[in-house]
Amino acid sequence: MALTGLEIFKKLPKTNCRDCGYPTCLAFAMKLAAGQESLDKCPYVSEEAKAALAEASAPPIRLVTVGTGDKAISMGEEQVLFRHEKRFFHETALGILIEDSYSDEEIERKIEELESASFERVGQTLRGNFVALRSVSDDSVAFKSLAQKVDRRCHFPLVLISFDEEVMAAGLAVVGNKKPLIHAANAQNYEAFVALAKNHGCPLAIYEPGGLDKLADLVEKVRALGVQDLVLDPGSSSLKDSLRDLVYIRRSALLKKFRSLGFPVISQAYRFAEDSFKEALVASIHLCKYASMVILRSMESWKMFPLLILRQNIFTDPQKPMQVEEKIYDIGDPDENSPVLVSTNFSLTYFIVSGEIEASKAPTWLMLMDSEGQSVLTAWAAGKFIPEKIALFVKKSGIAERVSHRNLVIPGYVAQISGELQAELEDQGWRVIVGPREAADIPRFLQEYKFKYAS
Repeated sequence: MALTGLEIFKKLPKTNCRDCGYPTCLAFAMKLAAGQESLDKCPYVSEEAKAALAEASAPPIRLVTVGTGDKAISMGEEQVLFRHEKRFFHETALGILIEDSYSDEEIERKIEELESASFERVGQTLRGNFVALRSVSDDSVAFKSLAQKVDRRCHFPLVLISFDEEVMAAGLAVVGNKKPLIHAANAQNYEAFVALAKNHGCPLAIYEPGGLDKLADLVEKVRALGVQDLVLDPGSSSLKDSLRDLVYIRRSALLKKFRSLGFPVISQAYRFAEDSFKEALVASIHLCKYASMVILRSMESWKMFPLLILRQNIFTDPQKPMQVEEKIYDIGDPDENSPVLVSTNFSLTYFIVSGEIEASKAPTWLMLMDSEGQSVLTAWAAGKFIPEKIALFVKKSGIAERVSHRNLVIPGYVAQISGELQAELEDQGWRVIVGPREAADIPRFLQEYKFKYAS
């Protein structure tokens, strides 16, 4: 049972030293009780207190890692139900299903689908994350062969799916050192699967379709045997039930501090979909609420691109704007006669504007000023993209040494500052030109620029 803030406070040193970042030990205790801080922040807590408070100070959802190396998947440690309350920390992993009944050609095609599910957007690489190997034949030889083929072909983290101890042991004999997720222990096999998880040092999925109460009971039985890195699969019978179970598990862990359900959750989305389109719909629902891993039967580009963008949007910190470096970007090998555009360093601004410049085939200098990642209008309203600051940026940027002209193009959305900016830059001879309001109009503007403004 989770401790209250006052119970935690009684075990703290009560020095009010503020070294933890909070004004009093009581305030720190309240944050610990809410699962929003780590006990490690208190430098004076005793070893006895650490032992007593270990459970209370642990994250409400345990951190579990699947796989090794730079592609390893980290799940858990989430602290909120809604990202605007703070942020989500570990994005949902998307994986492709490969069964031991597949031919070599089908296996190769599935791996190629996973490898092709990679896209660049606003400076980030969006991609699929893992391979789920499923035994449909309960044949240990066939499953071992599948594990060998996939292990030779790719190096993504793995999920091994079978309820048969011998089949699972055969797969682990091949890839057990890669720290795959063992899926799954149930009420009948959990003792044998706990032994496999302990022998290979692998995380273990718990499967119990009999309801969340039975799932929690099974979790406690497994924990009592010494395995703590767990992933939950409630085995829901329908899409409606799966959404309910995922929400209940998250709420129980975060709001009730119910440790028996405080683990990441895996979704077998393909179980609720008879076609690829519906599978994409199911995956989007589970991605939002609140699966840590989602297994798909296929990863066509038309399906993965919107899913990956949805994931990117959900797991981007809403309180921290995405931004690029403040500097002069040379697009298309510009020279001394090329136009100079200035804007903010909001990531989306950069990638949209630079894309339109590239499409125009007009070499251009794009100056992005530090606005703490805010868009043009937001930065202007916040006093971060105003004439005084833009003029200072232009003067210190060194652009004057790169071009022979003095034409500076500003976004059309801030046309009202053109006069003030002209006055700020008149000592250097700059002429301020109001550019288009919409990025889509940039190519036409740049084509007309050389006739209107180039000298």
